[in-house]
Amino acid sequence: MSKLLARIAGYLSNRTLVGVDKVGNRYFTRTKEIDGIMKEKRWVVFKGEEDPTSLPVEWICWLNGQRKRAPTPEELIEMEARRELVKQNVALLKQEEEERRAREGSSRKSTSAGKTGGPDLKSFIRQFPTASEGIAFFH
Repeated sequence: MSKLLARIAGYLSNRTLVGVDKVGNRYFTRTKEIDGIMKEKRWVVFKGEEDPTSLPVEWICWLNGQRKRAPTPEELIEMEARRELVKQNVALLKQEEEERRAREGSSRKSTSAGKTGGPDLKSFIRQFPTASEGIAFFH
């Protein structure tokens, strides 16, 4: 039992808090020698319910080793502002697209009165030259 407590105490004392995200999840690292090679272990301690999908992308990349350094608070603020700007731009583009479709829909209704819908087959056929227009077919 004392070995287990010693391992737990060593585990807890040998960790370094690297950062905290905006919801309070805490990120840790520990370096340990395994077979003569220094290995780094990274993990997160969730605040509340464990929901990996709620982790910021920057922290996920750090946990997976795709980043050497943990994201800084300034970087996280900058990335959050950038994400918010993208959301606003997407909303604006959606609104513009809806307005354009509404304008096109109303202009189509007024110009197509009395016509039946569907493609204009005669204008489609006129795109292709006939044999009498100088196209030779070789057999």
